[in-house]
Amino acid sequence: MAVLIPAIGACLARMTPGERRLAERLEQKLEDDYLLWYDVPVGPKQTQPDFVVLHPRRGVLILEAKDWRLETIHKATRQYWEILVDGQVKVVKNPLAQARHGAIEVVNALERDPQLTQASGPYQGKLAFPWGHGVVFTRITRKQFEAASLDQAIEPHLVICQDEMTEAVEEEAFQQRLWGMFAHAFGGAMSLPQLDRVRWSLFPEVRVQTQGRLFDDNDPDAELPDVMKVMDLQQEQLARSLGDGHRVIHGVAGSGKTMILGYRAEYLAKAQTPTSKPILVLCFNEPLAVKMQKVFAAKGLADRVHARHFHKWCYDQLKAYGQSLPVQGARNFSDQLVELVIKAVDRSQVPSGQYQAILIDEGHDFRPEWLKLVTQMVDPSTNSLLLLYDDAQSIYERSRTRQFSFKSVGIQAQGRTTILKINYRNTKQILQTANLIAADLLSPEERDEDGIPLVKPVSCGREGDAPIIVRLPSLRDEVEHIAGLLKAQHESGGKAWSDMAVLCRDHQVMDLAAQALQRMRLPHQVRKKTGQFDPGLDAIKVMTMHASKGLEFPVVAIPGVGLMPAAGEDERDEARLFYVAATRATHKLILTVSGGGDFAERLQAA
Repeated sequence: MAVLIPAIGACLARMTPGERRLAERLEQKLEDDYLLWYDVPVGPKQTQPDFVVLHPRRGVLILEAKDWRLETIHKATRQYWEILVDGQVKVVKNPLAQARHGAIEVVNALERDPQLTQASGPYQGKLAFPWGHGVVFTRITRKQFEAASLDQAIEPHLVICQDEMTEAVEEEAFQQRLWGMFAHAFGGAMSLPQLDRVRWSLFPEVRVQTQGRLFDDNDPDAELPDVMKVMDLQQEQLARSLGDGHRVIHGVAGSGKTMILGYRAEYLAKAQTPTSKPILVLCFNEPLAVKMQKVFAAKGLADRVHARHFHKWCYDQLKAYGQSLPVQGARNFSDQLVELVIKAVDRSQVPSGQYQAILIDEGHDFRPEWLKLVTQMVDPSTNSLLLLYDDAQSIYERSRTRQFSFKSVGIQAQGRTTILKINYRNTKQILQTANLIAADLLSPEERDEDGIPLVKPVSCGREGDAPIIVRLPSLRDEVEHIAGLLKAQHESGGKAWSDMAVLCRDHQVMDLAAQALQRMRLPHQVRKKTGQFDPGLDAIKVMTMHASKGLEFPVVAIPGVGLMPAAGEDERDEARLFYVAATRATHKLILTVSGGGDFAERLQAA
């Protein structure tokens, strides 16, 4: 069975009956290595063909679907057709010309990439795999098509008719109709890397942007990246299929939750009208909020999408509506901020329903009363709320000690919950090392849809180097060794300074790490408090494990593992914290050990 993106259930509101039948036939009568997109903008010009069909060996096919009855068609030529709409004659472009236009836009976008074109021979510079286009008449039979001489306006082999797409039609016969539409059959099969490059070029919104500036599709001289990372198909289908109402995604670390949130925010922003309310993206972690806001700003969406960490948002609410603020430096300042906002909303001094949609990252670190507050901020007319959750990354005690249901805080999750188990961020070796510490302490827990499950990650299987685990005499030796390794990564490994992070259990270890980097004169940025994180600065990031949550870096070093868990600390809490820190690394993980804590013993036993 083929994969349709978005899922049919998410498209029903905008599908015609004929388009729905065609989508069902394509799903049912094509094998599972076919990919289908319905009504998705493609290429730099964002043209919107009805269907894009993609197969590694067959190539790419653009289909235009028409629900016209025979009596609807008043006149047909190779250029224009006259059709009756509400009793009036309307002149439209020949549907085959519409399909061809969409196909040409696809081909132009793909031929921009040298890795998708033929390198030599008579078709040098042309697409390296077949492509075609055609029309589907969902309410006109082949007999009617020929009797009305419509075959004089469209070549018969470029048309599928109503009686050729019924449920009873054999799969092979249906497929032969499709592949008869390929007028351009030169080239061969596409490789899996080429398939990713096709999706990267056709669907800009599925690109995974990890480092550097956004690619400018409108600049013909822009240099294409050597490696093109895209969402996997499950992620893309989920992102495109998210409908209205409340949605909850439970996803393991590295499963693409934040990426899906970013797609959803961008989609909603681009669909806004001038009178639409803004979209709010909330998270617990300030560095993550800063990073997301920079991404939205780079896409020109900063005025429509507001990314904030939760306590900054609370502060802004009190300021905007003239409410009193806690005394700066007061004990429990953050808690007082939230309490004042809750009371002001209850008194209607801070209005509810301020946002068209709210998207919450790191929902596992939100207290129940925070979630209850935030749900009141969604405009009831849209009721659009997306919550991302991973209980394994609940590294703040307060979020885990309160057992609650989503329903109790106003989130209607039943029937709208998705679980993502596959970890794409980390290599298999990095994930295995993270699990050496955390696996026994973080065992999966099943819950009903309204509860909070603990999901065990499954590796995507990406191979990499084994993590570097070094035992040294002291913590000072650890940070010196890490500084040397990071310097080598930059000089011989070609890594940018901003590709690296040193993640520490506490400020004392951070200070030692920063001093070691300073002695080697390596550019670094220490993040101890709000406002000290700049994702665009080419410097090694030095921060606590807590502050790193939601971020990722190609190279991560963690000193002081042998001192965990510290005396008096809960082993389960510390395991979560180590797990969060270790899974920030996408390619290389460096662990240094100088103590004899439980985690050192676990690593030594491995």
